[in-house]
Amino acid sequence: AHFEYSWQWAYRERFEKAGLCAILGCGFDPGVSGIYTAYAAKHHFKEMHTLDIVDCNAGNHGKAFATNFNPEINIREITQKGRYYEDGKWIQTGALEVHKPLTYPEIGPRESYLMYHEELESLVLNFPTIKRARFWMTFGQEYLTHLRVIQNIGMARIDPVMYNGVEIIPLQFLKAVLPNPKELGENYTGQTSIGCRISGIGKDGKPLTYYIYNNCDHHKAYEETGMQAVSYTTGVPAMTGAMMFFKGLWNKPGV
Repeated sequence: AHFEYSWQWAYRERFEKAGLCAILGCGFDPGVSGIYTAYAAKHHFKEMHTLDIVDCNAGNHGKAFATNFNPEINIREITQKGRYYEDGKWIQTGALEVHKPLTYPEIGPRESYLMYHEELESLVLNFPTIKRARFWMTFGQEYLTHLRVIQNIGMARIDPVMYNGVEIIPLQFLKAVLPNPKELGENYTGQTSIGCRISGIGKDGKPLTYYIYNNCDHHKAYEETGMQAVSYTTGVPAMTGAMMFFKGLWNKPGV
């Protein structure tokens, strides 16, 4: 997996010529985070200047270490270098190097880490008045300790190694022994909170700060669907996007 849109945008012209529509990022982030930004631009802002996408999972699944979705993708995403956009340039940081406490509604303050997330590429392109765009995600210290150990002992590697005459990829082996994300929901408690914090010039010409977000309860999500809130907030937007596509509401040729 490439955690960027450029290699998919390379197909844009071919999709346009074929009259085909490809939708990139239709979960929550990316997905709803882009819709929130577009909504803010349409209804509240004359110009957007800063965008911070903030993603907090304040839930507890009772496991020593587990990822909320595909461990291979999750661990690779977290351990890559951070990147954010400022004044027309992309600035790179060390993995989880930049962090600070942010306060989330109904949850309170949580240490939040700057990461690279692919929707930043699309948002600064489509909303060119944005001067700075960043993505933040929360992690507990126990989670980060396990992650450091996984890296230090080589289990986050994605290159093949030989074991008993068989070629294996350490991260894929780790995925096989970690808890299955689909089975975390039953005892999951707490909430997720994901949103966009935007500042700029409002429709009235005055400085404006705007925060649009969603909170989702793990237990309520499980009662409704049998899945925890991370899966719920990913799946509902994907289903909604598919419905809009098949109804012809989202059907512009291109990528």
